[in-house]
Amino acid sequence: MSQTAVQSKQKALINFMSKRKLALVFSLVLMLISLGSIITKGLNFGIDFTGGYLIEAGYQYDVDLDRVRSALAEAQFKDAQVQNFGSSKDIIVRIAPRADINKATIGDNILAILKTTSDKPVEMRRVEFVGPQVGDELRDDGGIALLVALGGILIYISLRFQLKSAVGAILALVHDVLITVGVFSLLQLEFDLTVLASILAVIGYSLNDTVVVLDRIRETFRNIRKTSAEDILNISINQTLARTLVTSMTTLLVLLALFFFGGEIIHGFATALIIGVIIGTYSSIYIASSTLMLLNIHKQDFLVVAKEEVVDDAP
Repeated sequence: MSQTAVQSKQKALINFMSKRKLALVFSLVLMLISLGSIITKGLNFGIDFTGGYLIEAGYQYDVDLDRVRSALAEAQFKDAQVQNFGSSKDIIVRIAPRADINKATIGDNILAILKTTSDKPVEMRRVEFVGPQVGDELRDDGGIALLVALGGILIYISLRFQLKSAVGAILALVHDVLITVGVFSLLQLEFDLTVLASILAVIGYSLNDTVVVLDRIRETFRNIRKTSAEDILNISINQTLARTLVTSMTTLLVLLALFFFGGEIIHGFATALIIGVIIGTYSSIYIASSTLMLLNIHKQDFLVVAKEEVVDDAP
């Protein structure tokens, strides 16, 4: 590609890098708010992590969840979480562990309360208890799984890219995970095993998007000469922009459908993925690429070192 062709093409590009400083400040503010919220407020762990009681019941018609919540609140179960499970006729009641709750009779007590909200019989499906020790183990194992995933990705990126690109990709991953978890902490949304699974999915999605952009940056640096690093980054981002936006929009359409129509049981899962996809798309464009600018990336970083062939002069 000639220099004239490159210059004419640059005129039609969106100049993302001109806003990189503003984007970095914006990201830094979001990360500090997220980190501060996690430290001060913590996470609102669900029953999977804290332990407690899970009661599933079935009605013969669509359940009025507000009526059920009011009945439980009047019976000294104000902290009970009620949501549909599977259908609008089935519900799950989650209750945090308390010293005044008898494990042997909790199912019968909740069933008696539920019967007051219906003119027809209410069927008890199951009663489960998750002890605090099991909840702690799930939380610790989930944290280990997250760290192992990040460690594996760190090794992969280090082998796939040169150092500066690897640093950019890793910072983008940390940025996405921290902000996604920070939103859950700031809004005190319930953080359970499904949300943890969605965080792992966010890591995979963000990495995939970032790798595509970094691959194109590497190719463009090798193919175009006598062009500044900022212009090359703009060219690369614009070349992958259509693919990035199409992937993100189609993914968001599915996630929004799950969020609005999937029911409460996967509400947290869909919420975390929606946040992660939006933040991951943004970080692929700005965080990874802007990090390369901060590290003073140049063409020599992407040159392939040719191996010298050894010639045997022996007869």
